[in-house]
Amino acid sequence: MKLHSLKIQPSYILILLMIGLSSCVSNKKIAYFQFDKIDQENVSNVYKTVFKADDLLQITVASDDLEAVKPFNLPAVAFSAATNAVAGQPQQLSYLIDSNGEIDFPVFGKLKIGGLTREETIALIIGKIAPDYVKNPTINIRISNFKITVQGDVRAPGTFNIPNERVTILDAIGLAGDLNISGRRDNVLVIREEGNFKKEYRVNLLSKKTYTSPVFYLQQNDIVYVEHNYAKIQSASSNTNTSLFISIAGTLIAIITLIIRN
Repeated sequence: MKLHSLKIQPSYILILLMIGLSSCVSNKKIAYFQFDKIDQENVSNVYKTVFKADDLLQITVASDDLEAVKPFNLPAVAFSAATNAVAGQPQQLSYLIDSNGEIDFPVFGKLKIGGLTREETIALIIGKIAPDYVKNPTINIRISNFKITVQGDVRAPGTFNIPNERVTILDAIGLAGDLNISGRRDNVLVIREEGNFKKEYRVNLLSKKTYTSPVFYLQQNDIVYVEHNYAKIQSASSNTNTSLFISIAGTLIAIITLIIRN
């Protein structure tokens, strides 16, 4: 068979070259929760918030005796320099946990709550104010600056404020617009502050064991990082050679076209 009898369009050759150089992504690498069974005995809907340095807390003390709780619900006010009067509407006083894990609480001064859970902190405050100051108090605590960060190969990376303090790693990925096709689902990194250290956890989103991971429920200031897959890394490294590839491909097409015509 002679070459001139083959009716091959040059554009077809370019397409074949592009297909040969491109990488295919297997469905097994992108579908969530393919592997394993859900370990129902170890799946829990309980999440635990542990207070840390730089948390900004809103602490409200309630009781039937409104006068008794006033000293523990001080308003935060701003003064106008011109009139020396309160400017704007008074807001609930917030408490910033310092680097020593302490807050400056009314009447009692420094209270160390860094490393305590919400329940432990409530018990500590109740132990201080009841029954000498307030009878049958009710304490409500929330973190007003609870946030998590999602970075890497996701559609909308960023830092997200969480109003209810309950956020799973799946919620975080949803907030970031899901992983890109090129994001690695089998090795998602979660960085968490624990005491004075940062600890790393790895999560395989292809497996249902994700539901029993210690970082399935995220904590404040957690960082979720999604790695690029090998194909994406290789593609990025070869971008600088794109013009060279186009030039070579064009030359090959020209040569093959001349051979076919002759």
